[in-house]
Amino acid sequence: MSETATILDPAHRAKFSAMTEGTQEDWAIIANEYRGFATGLPDRVLKHLRLLDGDFGGFPIDRMQHSLQTATRAHRDGRDEQYVVMALLHDIGDTLGSYNHPDVAAAIIKPFVSDEIHWICANHGAFQGYYYFHYIGGDRNIRDNFRGSPYFDACAEFCEKYDQAAFDADYQSEPLEFFEPMLRRVMARPINSMYAKAAEAQAA
Repeated sequence: MSETATILDPAHRAKFSAMTEGTQEDWAIIANEYRGFATGLPDRVLKHLRLLDGDFGGFPIDRMQHSLQTATRAHRDGRDEQYVVMALLHDIGDTLGSYNHPDVAAAIIKPFVSDEIHWICANHGAFQGYYYFHYIGGDRNIRDNFRGSPYFDACAEFCEKYDQAAFDADYQSEPLEFFEPMLRRVMARPINSMYAKAAEAQAA
């Protein structure tokens, strides 16, 4: 049966019209569909990341090249795969989160990375501001509000070594295809997701 036929087949859909009417059979169907859908997450993330291609926003290079360059610099510096994937996706929220892009990226990677790497991603916007907020009427030292965090230095280092430095039009970054296997490996292992834990329990 084709994927389209499966989607249209009522036998592959729950029967309730409100969750209060749901049955064990309904949720078995949904859980089974969830597992299949979740495995396609890397494809959807890569598709969305490609939306940054050709989007310059006034910067010297487009947002896709900035993402690749940030990830390449982190990889060549010996960072592990979770870190490199975070570097690759840190600005993926630019398209839908114009006012809060770090939150979007952090939400995507949260199930798959350590607390430290998630924190870096979630807060890199404030730390990156050290390099330009004073030019646009902001406070470049707003990152000082986070000095109580054990991850302060790690986030400052990410921005200094990889993020703010990744606007070099002459830098030879690795292509997206180079990072795709890393992204797939990281996203194959959710380590912080109540949904993944529930699905695993239901399958056991």
